[in-house]
Amino acid sequence: MSTITTTDGVSIFYKDWGSGQPIVFSHGWPLTADDWDAQMTFFLQHGYRVIAHDRRGHGRSDQPSTGNDMDHWVADLAALTEHLDLQDAIHIGHSTGGGEVARYVARHQERVAKAVLVASLTPNMYRSADNPSGQPLEWFEAIRAGVLGNRSEFYRFVPENPFYGYNLDGAKPSEAVIANWWRQGMAGGALAHYATVASWLEDYSEDLKKITVPVLVMHGEADQVVPFASSVPRAVNLLKKGSLKTYPGYPHGMLTTHADVLNPDLLAFIRA
Repeated sequence: MSTITTTDGVSIFYKDWGSGQPIVFSHGWPLTADDWDAQMTFFLQHGYRVIAHDRRGHGRSDQPSTGNDMDHWVADLAALTEHLDLQDAIHIGHSTGGGEVARYVARHQERVAKAVLVASLTPNMYRSADNPSGQPLEWFEAIRAGVLGNRSEFYRFVPENPFYGYNLDGAKPSEAVIANWWRQGMAGGALAHYATVASWLEDYSEDLKKITVPVLVMHGEADQVVPFASSVPRAVNLLKKGSLKTYPGYPHGMLTTHADVLNPDLLAFIRA
């Protein structure tokens, strides 16, 4: 396996396929680099170098008791891009990975050509007077309780219901997709997955304001995890070169359920 070791001694697993302009993928909670399989193979076939890592505490990376927070994840990503000497890269982040990409690009955009935020939690996803469409505090506590309780059972409930929109009328659940989500989640550590919830309560507005490269914001209008109205319009307004692509009826996990639609849209933005 390909790994790097961070300055605090954590081994980070990554995939690095192909050659050409690099595209770097940052996954969502509680998943792994494997969640990008449909995108990595697609862009590899279109002549790009594709890279994805397992965030610390997730998948094949180490499960340390410390550093399970956004600033450490961004530092880990920066260590990886420096190790691989990536220049003129495209960074694509999904959900929690969107926060990782936003903060990374804000701090290291000399290495970045463009970025994409897919179903991202940016600028924030918690309910407040300024964000009445965000998730209430009890929603975040329910996630924490699910991780601390029967995690295996909870990691069936999430993909069976809100993540892929399989609880909506007319949806056709895929057992294979649900099982793959469960597999990735259970490969990671409960401590990191529990700690991740704190990153969902952060505000990434200042990160978005600092980004000067073009950024595409992609979001499903039926997203039950990061409600469309809670983040998308505000994110685009905060970006200097932000553009928006919305998808009526698409769920939070649309990169999997609708890869046939999103992959060409991603390619068009990258090539533009």
